[in-house]
Amino acid sequence: MDANERYREGGCGSDGECGWIFHWRIVNKIDGAEDFLAFWMVGVQFTMRIMIGRPELVDRVEEGLACSPVTLILGPRQCGKTTLARLLGEKQAGSYYDLESPRDLARLAQPQTVLEAARGLVVLDEIQQRPDLMPLLRVLADRTPLPCRFLLLGSASPDLMKKSSETLAGRVHLVDMSGFTLFETGSERRTELWTRGGFPKSFLAEDEAGSVKWREDFVRTFLQRDIPMLGIQVPAATLHRFWTMLAHYHGGIWNGSEIGASLGVSHHAARRYLDALCGAYVLRQLPPWVENLGKRVVKSPKVYVRDSGLLHALLGIPDMAALQGHPKLGASWEGFVIEQILSWVGERNAYFWATQSRAELDLMVLAKGKRWGFEIKYQDAPTISKSMRIAMQDLKLERLWVVYPGEKGYPMDDNIECVSLSQLPQIREALR
Repeated sequence: MDANERYREGGCGSDGECGWIFHWRIVNKIDGAEDFLAFWMVGVQFTMRIMIGRPELVDRVEEGLACSPVTLILGPRQCGKTTLARLLGEKQAGSYYDLESPRDLARLAQPQTVLEAARGLVVLDEIQQRPDLMPLLRVLADRTPLPCRFLLLGSASPDLMKKSSETLAGRVHLVDMSGFTLFETGSERRTELWTRGGFPKSFLAEDEAGSVKWREDFVRTFLQRDIPMLGIQVPAATLHRFWTMLAHYHGGIWNGSEIGASLGVSHHAARRYLDALCGAYVLRQLPPWVENLGKRVVKSPKVYVRDSGLLHALLGIPDMAALQGHPKLGASWEGFVIEQILSWVGERNAYFWATQSRAELDLMVLAKGKRWGFEIKYQDAPTISKSMRIAMQDLKLERLWVVYPGEKGYPMDDNIECVSLSQLPQIREALR
């Protein structure tokens, strides 16, 4: 398949030389010079090609391949894992196996014979379908010299994570992957990214209707097909009700008893549902920061729908006009900004903080041996609050940033600054 065929299918490709992975769409009109990187005339129509590069993600995977015999990419369905693997396969000679394909499964009928003879890069896509391969991969990863490297792609099933940690410890490099982030699309496309979410086919859909349809179809197939294939045995209708309910709780403190009572199940069952969807990378639990400050603090996690586009689909929000009038506007903005920050901070160094007296901080991250705070406000001109001062003092924050939807930042107090989304790249560099 040549590049033009991949463009027409709405798929992905690469330029090969610089190592970038690209996702793109084709539309039949030009919306403005700033919206495209290249265009050409086809008959009497203009066609616009929009390309989104993901060089940092490629670098992280290549770093893993260079230092570890096995690299495991974990992320939700349809976030671009297969595209990334095919790009790397084009750059490095090797073999590719889709473990959901009957043909490729037949090729691996004798896995030890096939994989022992492999050279170069071996890609095993949807590895959660064959967790029995993990012990074999451990043996093959210990060979000296190493004749090949393994790139595994998975949708983060609990079974997969358990087996990978038990049998590949010290041999596997983990890479978490999501949809597009602000650092890949550019801050000029922040409204589109917020509304549609980061899944490539949703973000790059030709129009809002196409994006909404893709997300609705994703929710349906994810619950009916993908969740059972991940080994999660919960009825699709029950999980859909649960997921939709949590969309209405988006950004709230987890209360398993309340959620379970609303579903007619125990709080233990509600917890299992939460863990299942978090394990499939569609929900996030943000843990609380707990230390002995002499204050009663909240000890339950906050829960978010990871992708803002999926959140809007679950809430029945089709576009920005509808979002602006929805009661979850502020919570949607909060979750969206947190995901952008966590895309480079990493979830292992991120917490929220709240006390029973209602002092709170949306996000605290640990970097460079210090504590940094983020408050997220959907307001025209946020002002400093008593809660911010308490957080600065009690948590001993090095600096507190208040992220708002405006264009220009401004100082609010000593070490407290209001910033726009477009300033997040500078903050990221400061924390590296």
